[in-house]
Amino acid sequence: MLQNSSERQLLNSSDASKPDNEDLLSEDEIEPMLKYERLCNDVQTTAQKEAVSCITFNSKIICVGTLWGLVHVFNHLGKRIHIEHMKAHTVAVNQINLDASGDFIATCADDGKAYVYGLYTVDHQLQFTTENPVYSVAIDPHYSKLGTNRRFITGSDRLLLHEKSYFMSAMRTNALQRSIGSVENLKWYGRFVAYAYQNNVRIYDIEERKLVGLIQWDQPEDNETLDRYSCCLTWKNSTTLLIGWLRTFRICHIERRHSTTKESPTFMINVVITMKVDCFICGICPLDVTQLVILANRKKRTSGRASAPRLHLFQCENSKYVEVHFDTLSLRSYRLYTCDDYHLEHCHNENKFIIACPKDVVIAAPYSDDERIDWLVAHNKFEEAMALATAKQEYLQRNTPFQVGQKYINYLLSRHEYGLAGQICAQVLGEDKDLWEKEAFKFARAGQLRAISQYLPADPQHKLDPHIYEMALCECMKREPKKFEDIIQKWSPQLYNVDDVKGAVREIVVSCPDMEKMLLETLDALLTHSKPYEEALDFFIAVKYKGVFEYIQENKLEKKLYGKLNGLLDVDPQQAVNFLVNGERLNVDEVVSELQTNKYYQYLYLDALNTNSKLEAHKYHDLLVKLYAEFCPAKLLPLLRCSRYYLLPEALTVCEKHNLYREVVHLLSRMGGSGTEKALNVLLHTVDDMEMATLFCEKHHDFELWQKLIEHYKAKPEFIEYFLPRIDQYLDARMLIRRIDDRVPIADLRHCLKDKMDQCRQKISIEESCKNIFMSDSNYAFKSFVSMQKHGHRVDNDFICNVCNQKVLPENNFNNIIIFLCSHIFHEKCLSSTGNLKICVVCVASNSKIYC
Repeated sequence: MLQNSSERQLLNSSDASKPDNEDLLSEDEIEPMLKYERLCNDVQTTAQKEAVSCITFNSKIICVGTLWGLVHVFNHLGKRIHIEHMKAHTVAVNQINLDASGDFIATCADDGKAYVYGLYTVDHQLQFTTENPVYSVAIDPHYSKLGTNRRFITGSDRLLLHEKSYFMSAMRTNALQRSIGSVENLKWYGRFVAYAYQNNVRIYDIEERKLVGLIQWDQPEDNETLDRYSCCLTWKNSTTLLIGWLRTFRICHIERRHSTTKESPTFMINVVITMKVDCFICGICPLDVTQLVILANRKKRTSGRASAPRLHLFQCENSKYVEVHFDTLSLRSYRLYTCDDYHLEHCHNENKFIIACPKDVVIAAPYSDDERIDWLVAHNKFEEAMALATAKQEYLQRNTPFQVGQKYINYLLSRHEYGLAGQICAQVLGEDKDLWEKEAFKFARAGQLRAISQYLPADPQHKLDPHIYEMALCECMKREPKKFEDIIQKWSPQLYNVDDVKGAVREIVVSCPDMEKMLLETLDALLTHSKPYEEALDFFIAVKYKGVFEYIQENKLEKKLYGKLNGLLDVDPQQAVNFLVNGERLNVDEVVSELQTNKYYQYLYLDALNTNSKLEAHKYHDLLVKLYAEFCPAKLLPLLRCSRYYLLPEALTVCEKHNLYREVVHLLSRMGGSGTEKALNVLLHTVDDMEMATLFCEKHHDFELWQKLIEHYKAKPEFIEYFLPRIDQYLDARMLIRRIDDRVPIADLRHCLKDKMDQCRQKISIEESCKNIFMSDSNYAFKSFVSMQKHGHRVDNDFICNVCNQKVLPENNFNNIIIFLCSHIFHEKCLSSTGNLKICVVCVASNSKIYC
């Protein structure tokens, strides 16, 4: 990191996404995205003395060109590497370029010269001289390899390719682009060369010797012009170019064409992203796959005192780049510089980049995972630190999730956040016995072992010292009895000494009566752990422990319940009854016998038994009648109606005893004979419910009952008002009307009688209409029948005479035949032998003459 010296090197790190008018977090609370390191030693001396005009670097060296025309080589510590055969320019160096191996360097300047020389060899050195200034230079990335013709490109008023012939030592020069204007910037990566001149950027395919395409740049709307600002070019990879110019940056992909001709290039340019920023771009570099950084200045180059440059970080989100962070850099003498004085270069092999101005050189890089964790821990952001340590565990060199977790635990203990500290222990310590015991004693010394109790290892195979569990139980027992009860249910008795804990529970029960119930339940759990099942069962029932039912099922103690059933129902009557009826069935006779001391429990059991298993309950219907009459009369009548397994006289006695008159009526009507009249008498004299009495008479269809009903209520106007409109459904209305006493005041009697008379007339009218229709239909049917009978009858050869049983149409002899309307057929001579030709002897014999 930049260290504070005579002046501050890094100021105002903040989140770019926050509005200016919102209170920003302090610098210490925001995690920095990048770290900065100022190059000191010989680099600083050179910058102060000669001033930096251009810079480049790779993973091994840093090359600096100065305003004095000199080129210096330094290591990454800023110490000079002496190379005696370095050639100097007479004016400021415009551009420096290294090949991929870092063994050869190319430089150029306005003195019209471009040099290529080896850093470690004097072989393959080249020099190009022209009368025009050379603004840019790029060396073949594979310059150091054999068979590459030792190529490099220069940019002046033209784009020139210089290469050394394989057979001749002489260097030949070819013009790749005859431009009008100067080639200000030039970058070569792989087979493509990108260069900027005038108001566009062009990409040239060095292998095909063809122009791939150009990216036109729009002139700004204000008074600024593109030629007053340098174009920033950076290759992200062999097919992706980053361009920054004035206030716009673009990302371009080089793609293969689907179809080509001999004249057209194989590749084409696709501009995938164009974005404007509110500052002047001084440099652009990729940071990683989805991020890039832009060095920018907010003031125009014509301003008097320049503002400090900013390094902006952009994140790609949904195919768009969003600014997520920026750092304001306080480089030396930044107020004296314009945009063209700043340089931003990056190294393809390492995720770092270099920032330079005439008097300062700074290397920037993202924080390593270890450094990020250190910062998060230092600022008490332990959750983020733990998440990062877990996700990047295999890449860390000095931090581990355990180390971060231990620091977090100690931090939480210092803040008395024991519960959260316990959770972190469970995440960090795993099943390490020694680590758990060490941390557990920290909690014990603070009197907060109960806070970690639920996280202590509960697997007997990885158990801790039993004293730790016992200390935790005792602490919970005294301060949090509910948690004590939960832990007893959770922990295996193999983790601690059960007898010691039972003794401690009994001592506290004696001294703290308020906690007696809860601790007794816990004591039962301890008894369960020590396996005396019947003793534990008695305790569970004594303290009315709701878990006794699960305990009985788990330990198959159903047969041990005899003699304890009333106590079991005391725990939870409904759950106990469901358990007895639906679980492993106990002997019904024994259960009923034992529950006879508590009639209510007996009622609950038999009621559930009758609902779930009617066959087994049949023999107890007499008893159930008595229990329903006492505890739930609403269920008695349905039982009396559907069951045939009780004695009617006894049931009648029970119902009369409890004044259950509806049930009495039902039983009397079932008895038949005089019981029906008695039932009606109960309805008339005891219940006095004329609606029920009416329904009762309707059900039995007994005229005498109707007479008795009318005779009883004839003097009651309310009955006449109720029954008279409905009597037609059951009786002749005259039966009631004739019995009405003239002295009985009946509301709206005239209207009611008028309605009855109207109904009677209507009924008579309907009957007469129906009779007329019937007679008309009958006459029509009879006439149709007679007409049909008068029609001729077909006689076939197979017809038989009903007297002689011979065919009526013999083959050789034809006789007269007679056919009656009843369809019986005879020979005339056969019928004459009977003495009467007008009567069908068959119908006479069967006493039927209807159709004869």
